[in-house]
Amino acid sequence: MDLLTFLPFIVLIGAMFLMTRSAKKKQAAAAQMRNDMQPGTGVRTIGGMYATVKEVHDDTVLLEVAPGVHAFYAKNAIGAVLDDAEYNRIVHGDDPELDTEGPVVPDDASSLTGDAEVAKIDLGKDDADDAVPEDAPAKDVKDAKDEGKTDGEADTK
Repeated sequence: MDLLTFLPFIVLIGAMFLMTRSAKKKQAAAAQMRNDMQPGTGVRTIGGMYATVKEVHDDTVLLEVAPGVHAFYAKNAIGAVLDDAEYNRIVHGDDPELDTEGPVVPDDASSLTGDAEVAKIDLGKDDADDAVPEDAPAKDVKDAKDEGKTDGEADTK
């Protein structure tokens, strides 16, 4: 047989080998990460919940999901072990980049113009435009042109 006939099969088998190899490496790295967990570290579960590790057992982990609230999770349910800075930024909103003592940018541009007083614009509806004098006669619902017509009649000639 010719080598060219077997070439597509060889390429396919090689691609499958490389894909399974990279998947096994990722799986081993995740297992190592779960085994390296220590009490006090912050974690994210595969469901997206953030918690603090309290105890690590063989197959389970005791997590503090809220102050005073503890729950047991399987080690396989841990999606990521977070470092302290990232965990505090996500859970507590602590952002060290925002704590700098530099100039503060205002929320609006009014403080940049230098004018102390800003004219207020009233966007409300003015009652004077729609006011009808009390002694004015009430308007009829029908126009003068349509008087005498009943519903459905048209202005045809």
